[in-house]
Amino acid sequence: MQKVFTSWSGGKDSCYACYKAIQSGLDVRYLVNMMDEKGEWSWVHRIPLDVLKQQSQAIGIPLVHSPSTMPTYEDDFKKVILELKKDGVEGGVFGDIDLDEHREWVERICSVSGVTAHLPLWGLSQDDIMADFISLGFEAIIVAHNEKYFGEEWLGRKVDSDFLAHLSELAKETDITPCGEAGEYHTLVIDGPVFNQRLEILETENRYNNGYWFLEIQKSELKDKY
Repeated sequence: MQKVFTSWSGGKDSCYACYKAIQSGLDVRYLVNMMDEKGEWSWVHRIPLDVLKQQSQAIGIPLVHSPSTMPTYEDDFKKVILELKKDGVEGGVFGDIDLDEHREWVERICSVSGVTAHLPLWGLSQDDIMADFISLGFEAIIVAHNEKYFGEEWLGRKVDSDFLAHLSELAKETDITPCGEAGEYHTLVIDGPVFNQRLEILETENRYNNGYWFLEIQKSELKDKY
């Protein structure tokens, strides 16, 4: 059984990819997240480190996090992989679906680092991914989105059948993709089949920056599921 890490954003695609990897027999040993320069917030999704640690605890897989900047992101990521290799990690799991430049980056990084790239979602229908994610019992909320597609009121909403219906309507008039693969929206997974505890979001604040709305989580906690 190959030991691997999952490139972890905290959102639905990385979580679903992790789940698929486990189901396929891979031994997911670590969740890897690249943080901002101060190590306080995750890149893109802007999820605080404490929340990522709570996810890690709820799932039972250790979180490896590293501060980074945009110019040094690639080198910093490779450094993390090389450290994990010392513990026997031989591969990495990524949640990319259909953007060729993303796959090329992932495969190049893994190749030069001497590990195998696994992309369990690659080439799958985005509609099928969303439907399966929900039917499996995963729960996620919207933590960031492009104002071109969503108003502020969508922050914190669940990714559910109502959200899928709204996406279908948006697709009639815009170029939005169901999984938000082009950065239209980002999510935080709070529960699901790989979670032993549920993540409860208690306090938040809405922030706006350069065309994007962000749900900044101020307080959260883990709760038993049963």
